[in-house]
Amino acid sequence: MADIKSVGDLGPGRNFIYKNELLSVLDIQHNKTAMRQMIVKIKCKNLRTGSISDISFNGDDKVELIFLDKRDMIYLYDDGTDLVFMNQETYDQVSISKQRLTWESNFLTSNSVVKITYYNDEIMGIELPVKVTLEVVETDDAVKGDTVNKAMKDAILETGYKLKVPMFVKNGTKIIVRTDTGEYDSRA
Repeated sequence: MADIKSVGDLGPGRNFIYKNELLSVLDIQHNKTAMRQMIVKIKCKNLRTGSISDISFNGDDKVELIFLDKRDMIYLYDDGTDLVFMNQETYDQVSISKQRLTWESNFLTSNSVVKITYYNDEIMGIELPVKVTLEVVETDDAVKGDTVNKAMKDAILETGYKLKVPMFVKNGTKIIVRTDTGEYDSRA
């Protein structure tokens, strides 16, 4: 049985169906004036396409809530067109197109654990840990006296991702990187 809710009861992180699209609430605003009915504006993300949009509802509109299943899986390998993941309990493997995971692939190394989000049997995407440990494979050496005001330099990680790191980081150093911003966090 479907779980039907008033749009005014939604909040960030809730997922629902609207016009056959699977949407996730990012932000919600209620606008009530004395002269007219409440308007609810929802900023939401399309779970299939990743696009973000704003939708306005009347305060008494109803939507069907959906529940997503998240499963821990490990990243196995890149087969050229897809990234392959495996469920550690059932050993089932799933492939997800590299085009859908362009940002996430910057932080995936063999045996990385991620959460894959499903709606029924359809894969919606993956959820990375907030921070990951990666190795610096290419960076320039620091120049003495080049340390004014938190000087940063370019570095390339084992996944091929480029970012700015502090001057003391050398080749072979393991660093912690934030997966939401792609920025250097600390030494590992």
